[in-house]
Amino acid sequence: MSKMKFGIREVVAIGIGTALFIVLSYVSIPFGVIPNTSIQTRMALLAFFSAIYGPIVGGSVGFLGHAIADAFQYGGVWWSWVVSDAIFGIIVGLFVSKFLIEQGGFKKKQILLFNVIQVISNAIAWVVVAPILDILIYAEPANKVFVQGATSLISNSITVGVIGTLLAYAYSKVKAGSSSLSKED
Repeated sequence: MSKMKFGIREVVAIGIGTALFIVLSYVSIPFGVIPNTSIQTRMALLAFFSAIYGPIVGGSVGFLGHAIADAFQYGGVWWSWVVSDAIFGIIVGLFVSKFLIEQGGFKKKQILLFNVIQVISNAIAWVVVAPILDILIYAEPANKVFVQGATSLISNSITVGVIGTLLAYAYSKVKAGSSSLSKED
């Protein structure tokens, strides 16, 4: 698990991550047959920020990014899904020290772990939390929300598995290449 730290770097990461999350909310591919469900590229970004900066940043970017994006796009906030994005970011972020992205060590073992964690996190967020909150908060029909949740689990897992893994791998390579740089006094 990760060591919790919070400073200027994390505040900046929350701001940048949230802004990018909002922008990427406009880049989605809707599933025609399943209402209010689409392939979301922003999930790859959320996983990436969570895996680099940890659970506080991941949860904050997921919560703030989704809430603000909903308010801009729809004029209201669908809180059950906002909470689910936050939970996804928190869970992925808890394993930040295992991914070794910042250290330039995001290799096969870490890639596998990242993808196992992101699939489990997606399952918790979208097959458990979102449908239950949809039923409790909005009195949505169970069959509808569990189908939406399962669809989100699959599409988010694929999106994060491809785009999120590529982002983390490329960033880790850059970090590994810059490890010879030192801070001047």
